[in-house]
Amino acid sequence: MKLKNHGKSTLSAEVTQISPHGIWLLVSGTEYFLPYADFHWFEKAAVAQIHNVQLIRGFHLRWPDLDVDLELDSLHHLEQYPLVYR
Repeated sequence: MKLKNHGKSTLSAEVTQISPHGIWLLVSGTEYFLPYADFHWFEKAAVAQIHNVQLIRGFHLRWPDLDVDLELDSLHHLEQYPLVYR
């Protein structure tokens, strides 16, 4: 039995804007703002590094050039995902 491709995946992630305060990220039709105060890795990064984002398995965001990984759920519930070890 041979499987056929049924079309292109609609799950995607892309940076839509970089501002002096943070970045805007569009993930599968939902827009998120990631402020530098909480997501400090992006503040000094090059534009090309920020734009190189991947959505893996529909819930895992990866910036390979920055070695940054985030669960999509953490953008909804930041308080449950401390980003700095104390």
